Amino acid sequence: MKVLVTYYTQTGNTEKIARAIYDGLTVDKTILPAAEVKNQNGYDLVFCGFPVQAHSVPAKMAELIKGLPKGQKVAFFATHGSLRGGQLPRQAFESAEGLAIGLRIMGQFGCRGKVDPKVIDALMKKPDHKVWAEEARGADGNPDAADLKEAAEFAQAMVGKAY
Repeated sequence: MKVLVTYYTQTGNTEKIARAIYDGLTVDKTILPAAEVKNQNGYDLVFCGFPVQAHSVPAKMAELIKGLPKGQKVAFFATHGSLRGGQLPRQAFESAEGLAIGLRIMGQFGCRGKVDPKVIDALMKKPDHKVWAEEARGADGNPDAADLKEAAEFAQAMVGKAY
């Protein structure tokens, strides 16, 4: 089995999860930032990772997802400042699935990731975003060792499912 782990990151959180997924794989594997992926063909499974931004998938990862060959098996992973299972990460995964027309979605994994303090400070000044900004402060220290372990386990489960 040939696997690609690709990701888009701004703060390093998503890259940490990508590396944990990569390290958890015991197959022919490649890891690349989304911007460096030149050929998406020839992989049995592609892991696509991104930070949740505005309830959605960042444009750079959205382009890559839309460019995957029809029938491609794909697994999504994301980092976010929200609580696990919260509305914002759920909406982002729904957005990713909406981009994945014609792809075979194997699963998804999400965990918290530290949010840039400058972003939190800016959002604290906006009444509509203050509650989320306070929640995001609690993501400091993530992804942690437990998150990385779960990401590696997710990788193994997705490979098993893809077989």
